[in-house]
Amino acid sequence: MFLWRLPQAVCLLSVCVSLTLGYEDDIEVNYGDSYYNEITEGEPLEPTAIPTQAPCKVTEMTKWDKLFSMLENSQMRENMLLQYSDDIIKVELGSLRGEMLKFVAQYGGACGVAVETAGRRMSMQMEARLKESLEHLRQDRSIAAGKSAGNSGNSHQETLLQQLLTVARTQASRLVKLENICLSNPGPVTPPEAKVEDLQQDVVSAEMLIALVTELAKTRSVLELAFKSAQQRHLPAGCETALLFPMRSRRIFSSVTPDLPLSLSSFTVCLWAKPVSVSNRTVLFSYGTKRNPYEIQLLLSGTRALFTVGGEAHLVEGRGVARGGIWTHICGAWSSEQGIASLWANGHRVAFTPGVAEGHVLPNGGSLQLGQEKNDGGVSGGSDGSGSQMPGFDGGFDAKLAFTGKMTGVNMWDSVLTEEEISQLALQDGEGCEQRGNVVGWGLTEIVPHGGAQFIN
Repeated sequence: MFLWRLPQAVCLLSVCVSLTLGYEDDIEVNYGDSYYNEITEGEPLEPTAIPTQAPCKVTEMTKWDKLFSMLENSQMRENMLLQYSDDIIKVELGSLRGEMLKFVAQYGGACGVAVETAGRRMSMQMEARLKESLEHLRQDRSIAAGKSAGNSGNSHQETLLQQLLTVARTQASRLVKLENICLSNPGPVTPPEAKVEDLQQDVVSAEMLIALVTELAKTRSVLELAFKSAQQRHLPAGCETALLFPMRSRRIFSSVTPDLPLSLSSFTVCLWAKPVSVSNRTVLFSYGTKRNPYEIQLLLSGTRALFTVGGEAHLVEGRGVARGGIWTHICGAWSSEQGIASLWANGHRVAFTPGVAEGHVLPNGGSLQLGQEKNDGGVSGGSDGSGSQMPGFDGGFDAKLAFTGKMTGVNMWDSVLTEEEISQLALQDGEGCEQRGNVVGWGLTEIVPHGGAQFIN
């Protein structure tokens, strides 16, 4: 039995030894290539080779691929810029809205009150001016009541002014209401949505007011043109009559018989003239004697006005005074004491000359006429063409010197008027014709038209 088991044990042991040796051989084979992990003392480390990769192969792009790539890049850039712009605009609008709300909350009440007060004053001033214009139109209509065309034009203008007054009153009432609303809440409180809507409505009302003011300004300019036209049709300074010199002729003039003798050492002559045309020498007012036909002369020469006393050697000249078709107020004043002569146009002194006929006294017994002057020679003719002499003259008239147009408000004083008195006489809307001279007074002194000259209303 023992002998039988001994061989079995030997066999088993040999099998175990052989299995152990085989396992060790396998371990040595598996770890034989990992020598690079072993670190030995005293031996330098060898560099490890780094494997290199082969370069990438780039496929060549066609022109269409490049074009599509550029389009995609540009589209991306555009989108980025748009997004950036939108962000900036949103931020800026938000900050602007905040600033506007702060401004409205802080200054809305005061600015609203100031704007509405100014608008109210403007409307009141326009209403006053329109009332004044309406009153002038009514006066003009009363003066020209006999002219149907003038009456129809004035009635149309009066109707227009009435409508404008109604609109002005309505706008004034609206401004008062708006001002009361603004004054009721003037505090610097941030307005809610309802107040914002009210502010928007106020802005719209302000725009409507501006448009109304613009229309009223246009209407005012039209009315001013109409007033100028009416003034040209009617007589100035409250005068009711005028002398008409229809054409330039040596037979057409008007003779004047003064109320006082003309032996004067000072005087003032004033008149209104509306010439149709002006030559180099057009006579308005003339006084002369047989010895000196040129004692007093008031002339027009183009746009100039000329004034002489005692002869043509003493001349006072004012430039840019008269124009054809327009009423012009002209005055000449002279004093013998210092020989001071002055010429006035439309209430303003346009010329001043000392030493004019100093110490001279006008002689009496001469002839005073309007629209012509006496000359030394020539044959005079009566208004009937019979060859008889003109009243008070031995000489004749020159057609080149004749005045053509309208003349009114002819007055003469035996003293020098003050600047204020002459300025009042020159007001077209004034009552200059009511201030009559003591030597020649318009409407009182005898003035006789000759040769076709006539009085008109």
